[in-house]
Amino acid sequence: MENIIEVKNISYQYPSSTSKALDNLSFSVTKGEWVAIIGHNGSGKSTLAKLLNYLLVADAGEILIDGQLVNEANMWTVRNKVGMVFQNPENQFVGATVADDVAFGLENRGIERERMLALVPAALKEVQMDVFADREPTHLSGGQKQRVALAGIIAVAPKIIILDEATAMLDPKGRKEVIAAIRKLKDRLGKELTVISITHDIDEAADADRILVINDGQLVEEGTPATIFSSGQRLLALGLDVPYAEQLKLALKNLDVDVPEEYLDEERLVQWLWQLNLKM
Repeated sequence: MENIIEVKNISYQYPSSTSKALDNLSFSVTKGEWVAIIGHNGSGKSTLAKLLNYLLVADAGEILIDGQLVNEANMWTVRNKVGMVFQNPENQFVGATVADDVAFGLENRGIERERMLALVPAALKEVQMDVFADREPTHLSGGQKQRVALAGIIAVAPKIIILDEATAMLDPKGRKEVIAAIRKLKDRLGKELTVISITHDIDEAADADRILVINDGQLVEEGTPATIFSSGQRLLALGLDVPYAEQLKLALKNLDVDVPEEYLDEERLVQWLWQLNLKM
C-alpha cells in the first residue's frame, strides 16, 4: 500500500514551554485512509496538524507528504495537497458572501474565472450549502459555517483533508451535518482522498479506518476503532472518553455481569442485551 503521509521521528517544542509538544513521533498514513488522532488537551494533536501543513517547523525529524519533504522549498506544493478545516470556521472566512469565500482559495491559485464559476457551486452542492451561496457567512449556524469552510477546501481538490477539531464547537446536529458531508465526499472519491481527523469526539473517531492515540507528544496506541475502544479502561486513564456502549459494558462488568471482551457498538450491544434478557 502506498503511503501518502510519513512522519519520521518528529519532535517539536514551543519556545515558551519547558517540555516537548511532540517527542520522537513516527507513523504513516496509507493513501485513501481515514485516520482519527485522539488525545487529551495538550497532547500534541493540533501541533501535529500544523506541522503537516508547514504552519510550524519541526525541531527534529522529517515529514513527507505524497513523497515530498515538508520544508520551506516545498511549502506551497504541500499546502496545495493538504487542506485544513480548523476548529473555528469564522477564522477562515474572508469573503462577503458564501460563494465569495469558497472562491477565495481558487483565486489565490490563479484559477480562471470560467472554471471558478463551475467549481464554486459544485463544492457548495457537495455540502448541501448551494442555496446559501449569496448569504453572508456571519448569518449562518455553526454547522453551516463549518460546511462552507469545508466547501472552500473541496473546491481546490486537495489529496488530504485535515480536520483540526473541526466539530468541537458545534452542537450535535452540526457535528452530524459536517461528518455526513465528509463521509459523502470520502465515499465518492474513495482512494483519491485521505482524511485526518483530529478530534475529541468519539463518534467522529469511530468513523475512521484507524485511530492513533497520542499522549504527551508520543504515540501510545494505534489500531482499528474496535481495537482501540475495547481498551476502555486504558482510554479513561489517558483522560479520554469512550463510546456510550463501552461505558455501559464497564458499568455492567462492575456489577459482576459477564460481558463480552470484544468492542460492541450500540447496535450490537442492544442485540447482546436482548439475548442476555432471553436467558434470564
